[in-house]
Amino acid sequence: MTTNPAERLVDLLDLEQIEVNIFRGRSPQESLQRVFGGQVAGQALVAAGRTTDGDRPVHSLHAYFLRPGRPGVPIVYQVERVRDGRSFTTRRVTAVQQGRTIFNLTASFHKPEEGPFEHQLPPAREVPDPESLPTVSEEIRKHLGALPEQLERMARRQPFDIRYVDRLRWNTEEIQGAEPRSAVWMRAVGPLGDDPLVHTCALTYASDMTLLDAVRIPVEPLWGPRNFDLASLDHAMWFHRPFRADEWFLYDQESPIAVGGRGLARGRIYNLSGQLIVSVVQEGLFRKLS
Repeated sequence: MTTNPAERLVDLLDLEQIEVNIFRGRSPQESLQRVFGGQVAGQALVAAGRTTDGDRPVHSLHAYFLRPGRPGVPIVYQVERVRDGRSFTTRRVTAVQQGRTIFNLTASFHKPEEGPFEHQLPPAREVPDPESLPTVSEEIRKHLGALPEQLERMARRQPFDIRYVDRLRWNTEEIQGAEPRSAVWMRAVGPLGDDPLVHTCALTYASDMTLLDAVRIPVEPLWGPRNFDLASLDHAMWFHRPFRADEWFLYDQESPIAVGGRGLARGRIYNLSGQLIVSVVQEGLFRKLS
């Protein structure tokens, strides 16, 4: 059994095909109350991609988290081949666990073509180089003196190196006046191979890790005791350019609104050259913990 977190992620995304359009994915036994949403989205996208010819990269996905998944219980992904056109391919995926639908996803694949023009807004702000920033574990150790045992175990299993552009805030005084924005540098902690679908699905996995941080930042510190529980409701992504998820990418995140128990978050993902490679939008449900 591999102990490298990046290799474990690749293994997690390597689904078992049990019928022509049916796949089964592992769900590791974790201490979390529910299966991580990025895992389900990444596995569902693998299932969709496995039913295409492989010559059309995914250009968008739209997904809904319907029920919390149970850690340690396999998830079955049923793929519907909605359309195979000259330029676009569409797939609909339903994720089922113990007879109940927990997630569904629609993904669209586009045959690469040359466009008549290009444009892109530049990144909203200049940020430090990722190598100059501390890892999350280093920031926690600096503040607490050592990682708590549970966080130490999580850090050893973490498939992505995450570095916050702005320092972590630890108490309510430090969040006074904070805007609902967050930015992190991320990359897989090891090589992910050369299959473009693996890199797309790995980044899909990562896209759910920190996006809802932006919703929480104005109301509570990201670390320490939590007053609110957040759960992903839906997730949408648009893939603009090729990329590798084992190379640094900047995830710039903001929450334009939180109201009625729901918070909207959107993210722009850039490569080291400042090219926009992926756009993300997600809505989350937030409730006060008793």
